[in-house]
Amino acid sequence: MLNGLEVVTTVVVGLMVGVEFSVAFIMNRILDALPEDSGQLGHAHGGRMLGALMPFWYIGSLVLSAIWAVAGWHHHGAGLVVTAAGLLILSVIMSILLLVPINNRNKTWTPENRPADWKEQLNRWNRYHYIRVAVIVAAFTLLVAALA
Repeated sequence: MLNGLEVVTTVVVGLMVGVEFSVAFIMNRILDALPEDSGQLGHAHGGRMLGALMPFWYIGSLVLSAIWAVAGWHHHGAGLVVTAAGLLILSVIMSILLLVPINNRNKTWTPENRPADWKEQLNRWNRYHYIRVAVIVAAFTLLVAALA
């Protein structure tokens, strides 16, 4: 049972890392290269889509990691799993305090109502997102190491 939990948790966190990595290093560059207002509209649409999905994914990843940490407390790698769960907690806190407020504004913007500093706000979101990606990559790496 514990082995199945370990695999499911690692896969769920790994897929989350892949999505967030793709947003940071692929999707944002594609959207920023689109002509005229298309990029901003794409960012807003992406903010609505992923803003609805990612909270469940982040919390779900954290819950799975916490269950693994408790269930595997006396097994090899428990400290790595606890540290990974701590990093996932940090990613959730970062999201709530830093990224979600910007995303909540961004997802309502259109070319007609966006603020003058919309690009600066998206750049700030991107900087925070790069840090969050590093945090969840570290968490994923620890979970993979705990499997060994």
